[in-house]
Amino acid sequence: MDKKQSLYTLGELAELLDVTLVGRADIGISGLATLKTAGPGQLSFLSNPRYTSQLSNCRASALIIHPDQADRSPCACLISDSPYVTYARVSQLFAPADSDTEAPTIHPTASISSTAKLAADVVVGAHAVIEDRVTIGAGTRIGAGTSIGKDVTIGSNSVLYANVTVYHQVVIGDNCILHSGVVIGADGFGFAFDGEQSIKIAQLGGVRIGHDVEIGASSTIDRGALDDTIIEQGVKIDNQVQIGHNCVIGKHTIICGCTAVAGSTTLGSYCLIGGASAFAGHLTIADKVVVSAMSMVTKSLDTGAYSSGTGIMESSLWRKNVVRFSQLNEISKRLRELESMTRVKK
Repeated sequence: MDKKQSLYTLGELAELLDVTLVGRADIGISGLATLKTAGPGQLSFLSNPRYTSQLSNCRASALIIHPDQADRSPCACLISDSPYVTYARVSQLFAPADSDTEAPTIHPTASISSTAKLAADVVVGAHAVIEDRVTIGAGTRIGAGTSIGKDVTIGSNSVLYANVTVYHQVVIGDNCILHSGVVIGADGFGFAFDGEQSIKIAQLGGVRIGHDVEIGASSTIDRGALDDTIIEQGVKIDNQVQIGHNCVIGKHTIICGCTAVAGSTTLGSYCLIGGASAFAGHLTIADKVVVSAMSMVTKSLDTGAYSSGTGIMESSLWRKNVVRFSQLNEISKRLRELESMTRVKK
Protein backbone atom coordinates (compact mmCIF):
# COMPACT_ATOMS: atom_id res chain seq x y z
CA MET A 1 0.00 0.00 0.00
CA ASP A 2 3.02 2.34 -0.24
CA LYS A 3 2.30 3.01 -3.91
CA LYS A 4 0.67 6.40 -4.55
CA GLN A 5 -0.39 8.02 -7.80
CA SER A 6 -3.06 10.40 -9.07
CA LEU A 7 -4.98 7.89 -11.22
CA TYR A 8 -5.67 4.18 -10.81
CA THR A 9 -7.60 1.71 -12.91
CA LEU A 10 -10.15 -0.46 -11.16
CA GLY A 11 -7.99 -3.44 -12.02
CA GLU A 12 -5.05 -1.88 -10.16
CA LEU A 13 -7.23 -1.04 -7.16
CA ALA A 14 -8.69 -4.54 -6.99
CA GLU A 15 -5.17 -5.97 -6.92
CA LEU A 16 -3.84 -3.48 -4.35
CA LEU A 17 -6.88 -3.94 -2.08
CA ASP A 18 -7.19 -7.71 -2.60
CA VAL A 19 -10.89 -7.51 -3.50
CA THR A 20 -13.03 -8.86 -6.35
CA LEU A 21 -13.76 -6.63 -9.33
CA VAL A 22 -17.11 -6.78 -11.12
CA GLY A 23 -16.97 -4.62 -14.25
CA ARG A 24 -14.32 -3.24 -16.59
CA ALA A 25 -10.77 -3.29 -15.27
CA ASP A 26 -9.71 -0.28 -17.37
CA ILE A 27 -12.07 2.25 -15.74
CA GLY A 28 -9.98 5.15 -14.37
CA ILE A 29 -10.41 6.34 -10.78
CA SER A 30 -8.98 9.70 -9.73
CA GLY A 31 -10.56 10.17 -6.30
CA LEU A 32 -13.15 9.27 -3.68
CA ALA A 33 -16.56 10.77 -2.86
CA THR A 34 -19.79 9.99 -1.04
CA LEU A 35 -22.69 8.19 -2.69
CA LYS A 36 -24.56 11.49 -2.90
CA THR A 37 -21.80 13.60 -4.44
CA ALA A 38 -19.68 11.15 -6.47
CA GLY A 39 -19.37 11.65 -10.21
CA PRO A 40 -17.57 10.04 -13.16
CA GLY A 41 -14.00 9.03 -12.37
CA GLN A 42 -14.70 8.73 -8.65
CA LEU A 43 -15.03 5.74 -6.34
CA SER A 44 -17.65 5.60 -3.56
CA PHE A 45 -18.66 3.01 -0.97
CA LEU A 46 -21.66 1.65 0.89
CA SER A 47 -21.10 0.37 4.41
CA ASN A 48 -24.08 1.76 6.34
CA PRO A 49 -27.47 0.29 5.30
CA ARG A 50 -29.24 3.59 6.00
CA TYR A 51 -27.66 5.00 2.81
CA THR A 52 -28.84 2.17 0.55
CA SER A 53 -31.55 4.42 -0.93
CA GLN A 54 -28.83 6.62 -2.44
CA LEU A 55 -27.59 3.83 -4.70
CA SER A 56 -30.19 4.45 -7.41
CA ASN A 57 -29.02 8.02 -8.05
CA CYS A 58 -25.30 7.42 -7.54
CA ARG A 59 -23.15 8.62 -10.48
CA ALA A 60 -19.82 7.17 -9.32
CA SER A 61 -17.75 5.15 -11.78
CA ALA A 62 -17.45 2.36 -9.20
CA LEU A 63 -18.52 1.35 -5.70
CA ILE A 64 -16.98 -0.58 -2.84
CA ILE A 65 -19.84 -2.75 -1.69
CA HIS A 66 -20.70 -5.91 0.26
CA PRO A 67 -21.50 -9.07 -1.76
CA ASP A 68 -25.08 -9.01 -0.42
CA GLN A 69 -25.68 -5.57 -1.98
CA ALA A 70 -23.71 -6.00 -5.20
CA ASP A 71 -26.77 -6.71 -7.36
CA ARG A 72 -28.16 -3.27 -6.45
CA SER A 73 -25.12 -1.35 -7.67
CA PRO A 74 -25.68 0.93 -10.70
CA CYS A 75 -22.01 0.71 -11.74
CA ALA A 76 -18.84 -1.36 -11.53
CA CYS A 77 -18.04 -2.82 -8.10
CA LEU A 78 -15.16 -3.70 -5.85
CA ILE A 79 -16.68 -6.50 -3.77
CA SER A 80 -15.55 -6.54 -0.14
CA ASP A 81 -16.75 -8.37 2.96
CA SER A 82 -15.77 -5.23 4.93
CA PRO A 83 -16.51 -2.19 2.73
CA TYR A 84 -15.58 0.34 5.39
CA VAL A 85 -12.19 -1.28 5.97
CA THR A 86 -11.56 -1.37 2.23
CA TYR A 87 -12.55 2.30 2.01
CA ALA A 88 -10.06 3.10 4.80
CA ARG A 89 -7.30 1.39 2.86
CA VAL A 90 -8.08 3.01 -0.47
CA SER A 91 -8.29 6.44 1.19
CA GLN A 92 -4.59 6.15 1.99
CA LEU A 93 -3.79 5.80 -1.70
CA PHE A 94 -5.44 9.13 -2.49
CA ALA A 95 -4.26 11.09 0.56
CA PRO A 96 -2.19 14.11 -0.51
CA ALA A 97 1.42 14.08 0.61
CA ASP A 98 2.46 16.63 3.22
CA SER A 99 4.53 19.42 1.71
CA ASP A 100 7.50 18.68 3.95
CA THR A 101 7.85 15.07 2.79
CA GLU A 102 9.23 15.85 -0.63
CA ALA A 103 12.87 15.79 0.54
CA PRO A 104 14.50 15.10 3.93
CA THR A 105 15.54 18.52 5.29
CA ILE A 106 16.40 20.17 8.58
CA HIS A 107 15.21 23.78 8.64
CA PRO A 108 18.00 26.25 9.44
CA THR A 109 15.99 27.76 12.32
CA ALA A 110 15.63 24.41 14.10
CA SER A 111 17.60 24.05 17.34
CA ILE A 112 19.14 20.58 17.67
CA SER A 113 21.47 19.51 20.48
CA SER A 114 24.88 18.21 19.48
CA THR A 115 24.18 15.09 21.56
CA ALA A 116 20.95 14.25 19.69
CA LYS A 117 21.06 11.37 17.20
CA LEU A 118 18.87 11.75 14.12
CA ALA A 119 18.71 9.28 11.25
CA ALA A 120 19.92 10.71 7.95
CA ASP A 121 16.44 11.13 6.45
CA VAL A 122 14.68 12.76 9.41
CA VAL A 123 12.72 15.93 8.56
CA VAL A 124 12.76 18.80 11.09
CA GLY A 125 10.58 21.88 10.58
CA ALA A 126 11.14 25.54 11.35
CA HIS A 127 11.83 26.55 14.96
CA ALA A 128 11.62 22.98 16.26
CA VAL A 129 13.68 22.27 19.38
CA ILE A 130 15.39 18.92 19.98
CA GLU A 131 17.23 18.68 23.28
CA ASP A 132 20.08 16.56 24.64
CA ARG A 133 20.36 12.83 24.04
CA VAL A 134 17.26 12.58 21.86
CA THR A 135 17.18 9.68 19.39
CA ILE A 136 14.97 9.82 16.28
CA GLY A 137 14.60 6.93 13.84
CA ALA A 138 14.60 6.80 10.06
CA GLY A 139 11.82 8.50 8.11
CA THR A 140 10.38 10.39 11.08
CA ARG A 141 9.11 13.96 10.56
CA ILE A 142 9.18 16.68 13.22
CA GLY A 143 6.85 19.61 12.50
CA ALA A 144 7.47 23.31 12.89
CA GLY A 145 7.59 24.60 16.45
CA THR A 146 7.63 21.13 17.99
CA SER A 147 9.64 20.73 21.20
CA ILE A 148 11.29 17.45 22.19
CA GLY A 149 12.77 17.20 25.68
CA LYS A 150 15.87 15.46 26.94
CA ASP A 151 16.38 11.70 26.68
CA VAL A 152 13.40 11.13 24.39
CA THR A 153 13.38 8.22 21.95
CA ILE A 154 11.20 8.33 18.81
CA GLY A 155 11.04 5.38 16.42
CA SER A 156 10.97 5.19 12.64
CA ASN A 157 8.40 6.65 10.23
CA SER A 158 6.53 8.60 12.87
CA VAL A 159 5.01 12.05 12.34
CA LEU A 160 4.87 14.81 14.94
CA TYR A 161 2.92 17.71 13.45
CA ALA A 162 3.48 21.37 14.27
CA ASN A 163 3.62 22.52 17.89
CA VAL A 164 3.70 19.12 19.56
CA THR A 165 5.36 19.11 22.99
CA VAL A 166 7.18 16.00 24.20
CA TYR A 167 8.63 16.29 27.69
CA HIS A 168 11.78 14.51 28.90
CA GLN A 169 12.18 10.71 29.14
CA VAL A 170 9.38 9.75 26.79
CA VAL A 171 9.48 6.79 24.40
CA ILE A 172 7.45 6.88 21.17
CA GLY A 173 7.33 3.88 18.83
CA ASP A 174 7.38 3.41 15.06
CA ASN A 175 4.66 4.63 12.69
CA CYS A 176 3.03 6.92 15.25
CA ILE A 177 1.14 10.12 14.44
CA LEU A 178 0.89 12.99 16.94
CA HIS A 179 -1.28 15.86 15.77
CA SER A 180 -0.76 19.53 16.53
CA GLY A 181 -1.02 20.63 20.12
CA VAL A 182 -0.44 17.18 21.63
CA VAL A 183 1.40 17.20 24.95
CA ILE A 184 3.19 14.02 26.05
CA GLY A 185 4.76 13.70 29.49
CA ALA A 186 3.38 16.70 31.38
CA ASP A 187 3.28 16.20 35.13
CA GLY A 188 0.50 14.07 36.49
CA PHE A 189 -1.93 15.81 38.84
CA GLY A 190 -0.49 14.73 42.18
CA PHE A 191 -0.61 16.69 45.45
CA ALA A 192 -0.68 15.90 49.18
CA PHE A 193 -2.58 18.25 51.51
CA ASP A 194 -0.76 18.90 54.81
CA GLY A 195 -3.69 20.66 56.46
CA GLU A 196 -2.79 24.11 55.17
CA GLN A 197 -1.58 23.71 51.62
CA SER A 198 -1.15 21.22 48.78
CA ILE A 199 2.37 19.79 48.47
CA LYS A 200 3.33 18.81 44.93
CA ILE A 201 4.30 15.17 44.39
CA ALA A 202 7.19 15.00 41.96
CA GLN A 203 6.27 12.94 38.92
CA LEU A 204 9.26 10.63 38.47
CA GLY A 205 7.93 8.25 35.81
CA GLY A 206 7.74 8.68 32.06
CA VAL A 207 5.46 7.84 29.15
CA ARG A 208 5.87 4.84 26.84
CA ILE A 209 3.93 4.85 23.56
CA GLY A 210 3.89 1.71 21.38
CA HIS A 211 3.96 1.33 17.61
CA ASP A 212 1.16 2.49 15.28
CA VAL A 213 -0.43 4.84 17.80
CA GLU A 214 -2.31 7.98 16.67
CA ILE A 215 -3.05 10.83 19.07
CA GLY A 216 -5.46 13.62 18.08
CA ALA A 217 -4.97 17.37 18.32
CA SER A 218 -4.67 18.97 21.77
CA SER A 219 -4.72 15.67 23.66
CA THR A 220 -2.56 15.25 26.76
CA ILE A 221 -0.91 12.15 28.22
CA ASP A 222 0.61 12.73 31.66
CA ARG A 223 3.82 11.12 32.87
CA GLY A 224 3.69 8.60 35.70
CA ALA A 225 4.29 9.42 39.35
CA LEU A 226 6.65 6.44 39.77
CA ASP A 227 5.85 3.90 37.06
CA ASP A 228 5.40 4.95 33.44
CA THR A 229 2.10 5.82 31.79
CA ILE A 230 1.72 3.26 28.98
CA ILE A 231 -0.09 3.52 25.64
CA GLU A 232 0.14 0.15 23.91
CA GLN A 233 0.40 -0.72 20.23
CA GLY A 234 -2.32 0.38 17.82
CA VAL A 235 -4.21 2.67 20.22
CA LYS A 236 -6.14 5.48 18.53
CA ILE A 237 -6.89 8.58 20.59
CA ASP A 238 -9.14 11.37 19.31
CA ASN A 239 -8.82 15.13 19.88
CA GLN A 240 -8.84 16.75 23.33
CA VAL A 241 -8.48 13.57 25.36
CA GLN A 242 -6.87 13.59 28.81
CA ILE A 243 -4.97 10.50 30.01
CA GLY A 244 -3.87 10.77 33.65
CA HIS A 245 -0.66 9.58 35.25
CA ASN A 246 0.10 5.86 35.53
CA CYS A 247 -2.76 4.87 33.22
CA VAL A 248 -2.35 1.86 30.95
CA ILE A 249 -4.27 1.85 27.66
CA GLY A 250 -4.39 -1.64 26.10
CA LYS A 251 -3.54 -2.39 22.50
CA HIS A 252 -5.91 -1.31 19.71
CA THR A 253 -8.28 0.50 22.06
CA ILE A 254 -10.10 3.50 20.56
CA ILE A 255 -10.83 6.58 22.68
CA CYS A 256 -13.13 9.22 21.18
CA GLY A 257 -12.87 12.98 21.67
CA CYS A 258 -13.08 14.89 24.96
CA THR A 259 -12.77 11.76 27.10
CA ALA A 260 -10.94 12.00 30.44
CA VAL A 261 -9.26 9.05 32.15
CA ALA A 262 -8.15 9.69 35.71
CA GLY A 263 -4.86 8.39 37.06
CA SER A 264 -3.92 4.74 37.61
CA THR A 265 -6.81 3.41 35.52
CA THR A 266 -6.20 0.50 33.16
CA LEU A 267 -8.24 0.18 29.97
CA GLY A 268 -8.04 -3.25 28.36
CA SER A 269 -7.29 -4.10 24.75
CA TYR A 270 -9.80 -3.57 21.92
CA CYS A 271 -12.04 -1.31 23.98
CA LEU A 272 -14.22 1.34 22.33
CA ILE A 273 -14.75 4.47 24.43
CA GLY A 274 -17.41 6.96 23.29
CA GLY A 275 -16.79 10.70 23.23
CA ALA A 276 -16.94 12.86 26.37
CA SER A 277 -16.80 9.84 28.67
CA ALA A 278 -15.10 10.11 32.05
CA PHE A 279 -13.30 7.47 34.11
CA ALA A 280 -12.61 7.71 37.82
CA GLY A 281 -9.13 6.76 38.97
CA HIS A 282 -7.78 3.35 40.00
CA LEU A 283 -10.21 1.35 37.86
CA THR A 284 -9.63 -1.79 35.81
CA ILE A 285 -11.57 -2.05 32.56
CA ALA A 286 -11.54 -5.47 30.89
CA ASP A 287 -10.72 -6.17 27.23
CA LYS A 288 -13.37 -5.44 24.59
CA VAL A 289 -15.47 -3.14 26.74
CA VAL A 290 -17.73 -0.69 24.89
CA VAL A 291 -18.67 2.53 26.69
CA SER A 292 -21.21 4.79 25.00
CA ALA A 293 -20.75 8.54 24.67
CA MET A 294 -20.94 10.80 27.74
CA SER A 295 -20.80 7.92 30.21
CA MET A 296 -19.42 8.35 33.72
CA VAL A 297 -17.49 5.22 34.75
CA THR A 298 -17.04 4.98 38.52
CA LYS A 299 -16.30 1.27 38.94
CA SER A 300 -14.25 -1.44 37.26
CA LEU A 301 -15.97 -3.19 34.34
CA ASP A 302 -16.00 -6.71 32.92
CA THR A 303 -16.26 -7.30 29.17
CA GLY A 304 -19.56 -5.93 27.83
CA ALA A 305 -21.33 -2.76 26.68
CA TYR A 306 -22.11 0.04 29.15
CA SER A 307 -23.96 3.38 29.15
CA SER A 308 -24.88 6.07 31.68
CA GLY A 309 -26.65 9.40 31.72
CA THR A 310 -29.94 10.12 29.99
CA GLY A 311 -30.82 10.23 26.32
CA ILE A 312 -31.83 13.45 24.64
CA MET A 313 -35.47 14.58 24.92
CA GLU A 314 -37.52 17.76 24.66
CA SER A 315 -36.46 20.32 27.25
CA SER A 316 -39.91 20.55 28.86
CA LEU A 317 -39.99 16.77 29.38
CA TRP A 318 -36.37 16.73 30.57
CA ARG A 319 -37.12 19.30 33.30
CA LYS A 320 -40.03 17.20 34.56
CA ASN A 321 -37.93 14.04 34.53
CA VAL A 322 -35.12 15.72 36.47
CA VAL A 323 -37.63 16.54 39.21
CA ARG A 324 -38.86 12.93 39.17
CA PHE A 325 -35.28 11.69 39.37
CA SER A 326 -34.75 13.57 42.64
CA GLN A 327 -37.90 11.85 43.98
CA LEU A 328 -36.90 8.28 43.02
CA ASN A 329 -35.68 7.31 46.48
CA GLU A 330 -38.91 8.42 48.15
CA ILE A 331 -41.01 6.77 45.42
CA SER A 332 -39.05 3.53 45.90
CA LYS A 333 -39.70 3.57 49.67
CA ARG A 334 -43.42 4.13 49.13
CA LEU A 335 -43.53 1.34 46.56
CA ARG A 336 -41.92 -1.11 48.98
CA GLU A 337 -44.45 -0.11 51.66
CA LEU A 338 -47.34 -0.70 49.24
CA GLU A 339 -45.91 -4.07 48.21
CA SER A 340 -45.53 -5.00 51.88
CA MET A 341 -49.17 -4.03 52.60
CA THR A 342 -50.34 -6.05 49.59
CA ARG A 343 -48.49 -9.17 50.78
CA VAL A 344 -50.01 -8.77 54.30
CA LYS A 345 -53.55 -8.58 52.87
CA LYS A 346 -52.97 -11.75 50.82
